[in-house]
Amino acid sequence: MQQRGFGDLEATVMDRVWGREHGVTVREVFEELTDARQIAYTTVLSTLDNLHRKGWVRREREGKAYRYWATMTREERSANLMRAAFEAGGKPEAVLAFFVEQMSADESAQLKAALRSSSTQKRRQ
Repeated sequence: MQQRGFGDLEATVMDRVWGREHGVTVREVFEELTDARQIAYTTVLSTLDNLHRKGWVRREREGKAYRYWATMTREERSANLMRAAFEAGGKPEAVLAFFVEQMSADESAQLKAALRSSSTQKRRQ
């Protein structure tokens, strides 16, 4: 799966997909988007089809239409993007140091808790 960013419309559509536990149809996304922008049903259909082709969403037939679900959570995608940036950013220790320097106290505490949790899980395996 590609780790590039989404286009503007793809990101907007993915927000709708991630926001629905039971998946979305093209019609549901279209109706939500028409409140905020002028958009054609076929544009939403094409966007979801493209996201499916790229592997970002899976779909199942529901009557004459499809219902779409994300293939990974928003958080998993963010972690993958962070990994890709870390690997492509030059010296890993410098990238990590700059990243940590930018963190707030709350974010730093969350990172420490995640590291402790990850360490505990690895010892159990």
